[in-house]
Amino acid sequence: MSRKKRQNGAQKPVATADGYNNFKAKLGNNTQNIQTGGMYMPGYITRNRVMLEFAYRSSFLVGAGVDSMADDMTRKGVSITSKLEPGQKGKVDTFWDDLAIWDGLNDTLKWSRLYGGVVLIEGQDMSTPLKLDRIKEGQFKGVMCLDRWMVNPSYYDLVTDYGPEFGKPKFYKVITNQQGIPPWKIHHSRLIRMEGDSLPFQQAQTENGWGMSVVERIFERIEAFDTATVGTTQLIHKAHLRTYSIEKLRNILAAGGDLEKALMKHMDMIREYQTIEGMTIMDAADKFETHSYSFAGIADVLLRFAEQVSGATGIPLVRLFGQSPAGFSTGDGDLENYYSRVNSLQERRLRRHIRWLMEISWRSLFGEPLPEDFTFEFNKLWEMSDTDRSTMASNVTTALATAVRDLSMPPAAALNDLRNLSEVLGIGGSITDEDIEDAKSQWQEDEPETIPTPPIGDPVSKKPVGDSESNRANSRWFLRWFTDKR
Repeated sequence: MSRKKRQNGAQKPVATADGYNNFKAKLGNNTQNIQTGGMYMPGYITRNRVMLEFAYRSSFLVGAGVDSMADDMTRKGVSITSKLEPGQKGKVDTFWDDLAIWDGLNDTLKWSRLYGGVVLIEGQDMSTPLKLDRIKEGQFKGVMCLDRWMVNPSYYDLVTDYGPEFGKPKFYKVITNQQGIPPWKIHHSRLIRMEGDSLPFQQAQTENGWGMSVVERIFERIEAFDTATVGTTQLIHKAHLRTYSIEKLRNILAAGGDLEKALMKHMDMIREYQTIEGMTIMDAADKFETHSYSFAGIADVLLRFAEQVSGATGIPLVRLFGQSPAGFSTGDGDLENYYSRVNSLQERRLRRHIRWLMEISWRSLFGEPLPEDFTFEFNKLWEMSDTDRSTMASNVTTALATAVRDLSMPPAAALNDLRNLSEVLGIGGSITDEDIEDAKSQWQEDEPETIPTPPIGDPVSKKPVGDSESNRANSRWFLRWFTDKR
């Protein structure tokens, strides 16, 4: 690739001659036109900690761009979908709430997005590798969030074992000037490392191995939006201008003295009496005019800048600005796409770490490793309407009733599934461990063949019904059957 020097001495790459070029019309990437004068320059905002912090404190858009994604990734938590003993799921949820683990993960995500890197640590001797099989009951005491500016990674001593941490620092030394935090030397197996936006290897080296702040990519668009907003604010002060033409004004100002004092006295009188019911008194040769400014089109310009900020952050307008969309749009489609993106980030950047924390929490709570079939799912962020929730509740109870009737599913398992879905369905939350145990004992006492088969139609009217009505009838029979068994 050929190069030419810029006026300031810096080297600027010139595009190759490949592709369409019209030298007479100065069209194309290899011709001298305005378009070819542009280039991308590194901003290196990520390494400017003070500016990032001031932007986060003063700009609501920077704050929303950093916080919104982190808040949504940790807002709904997870649902354990594997088979557990009654009460274990509730104990784990309570344990995480008591130790504020979700809050720690939220802070970790926020500061990794702001600074481009953060670590999250947990207890025992920090300098030794974490041995999961040595964690005893009551040993896990919670998490602590340290941002990238609070630790010095050991880039002279890297992880050589193949895996997700290969090539990353083996130890992190806490900077001793951080008040209240001991000068720990932390082994990499005791922390969760998050790096913000990922960078290619060479660029990551310029950031001391960390990633990039999310603010760096959106900073220029936010500056444009703030400039447009502040400029509009300035226009408000000039929305209504009044001009007063005075004959021989220059001569009066040049003479000064009594003439200038008389002029100022006259102007003060005009300002004092120029009210709705007042009157402007002036010389016959003077001229008084008002000028109004039209704000037509400014709202569209601000909206376009806001859309650019929204596109840069990947957060829809309805979530970023907290405003309902105008016109016929409800914003549901934008939110649905955004929540899908949040879910993909949860799967990529949180699942492995949450399972690791679940393993530690489980051992600290119950003194045993996680069940081999332990799985969990991130709870959906989409809030269903009452109609959709009612429809889903009916479908789930119908499916459970069918499973109990046709597949000999134990009623205790059906009750347990219904309780696990209570946060989504809005029903089943009142099912207790005693209810599940009673259903289990009664199921064991009765032979499966003695379980009454639900009627084909409505059990009350005995009237044949269609498929959808039959499902509703089976659902009612399922709930009535459980009531009789209890």
